[in-house]
Amino acid sequence: MSSPFDQESGPQPPKVLKTPAEIAANMRQLQQNHDPLLITFEERSQRFQSYVVEVDRDKNLVILDELVPNDGERFLLNGETFNVEAFHDGVRVAWKCEHAVRIAEHEGVRCYFSPIPSEITYHQRRSAFRAILEQGETVKIELSGDKLRTAIPGQLLDISATGCKLRFPGNISSSMQAGQVYERLTVKFPFGTVTTAIEVRHVQYGEKVDTTFVGARFHRINGQEQRLVERFVYQLQREARRFDNDGLF
Repeated sequence: MSSPFDQESGPQPPKVLKTPAEIAANMRQLQQNHDPLLITFEERSQRFQSYVVEVDRDKNLVILDELVPNDGERFLLNGETFNVEAFHDGVRVAWKCEHAVRIAEHEGVRCYFSPIPSEITYHQRRSAFRAILEQGETVKIELSGDKLRTAIPGQLLDISATGCKLRFPGNISSSMQAGQVYERLTVKFPFGTVTTAIEVRHVQYGEKVDTTFVGARFHRINGQEQRLVERFVYQLQREARRFDNDGLF
């Protein structure tokens, strides 16, 4: 069985994921990271943007945010098939929606309700396996350095042997700069604390969730800290495989 949790020495070819556990985990990742979705309709050139608002595996339901620009809604009302594509830290996730979409409000916001797709295309193009923290798993972090006035607390979203994605409350995008090195990222793993420098690769502020997302690479990490990072990545990988296998039966 193909699985995004298989670690390989280099970038992986595209895989078609068909188990509910795999599909839900990847969609929740897009939701948690507020990654934009590119929406295109069959035989139409216009492109639209949306976001995953909620994933409910029990109800077999994925809720998407209102299209931008919103004139694309008329194609949904016509029942037209559309394609969804998203990118997250070197991974392409894509699927097709051939079912009718229900338009309704969710928590006071206009949204689109669709069945969770029966399969998605997963293409991990980076060489290092990136482990995702599931909902309910909280790993606290703190970022500090000479270029920051005060230490900034946040949470770890995902991690690989070479880098990580971080979440900070509020809008700190003006304080962070892509390409800049920050001397001290402290990550509190369940079995110990790692402190290392990071190089920021991208910064994105999500206005709707009032959260700043930061992608970073570890910078000159020493051997001991590297081993702790790899231990945690392996632990998450093992848990993900067990969860994936449990979902098959």
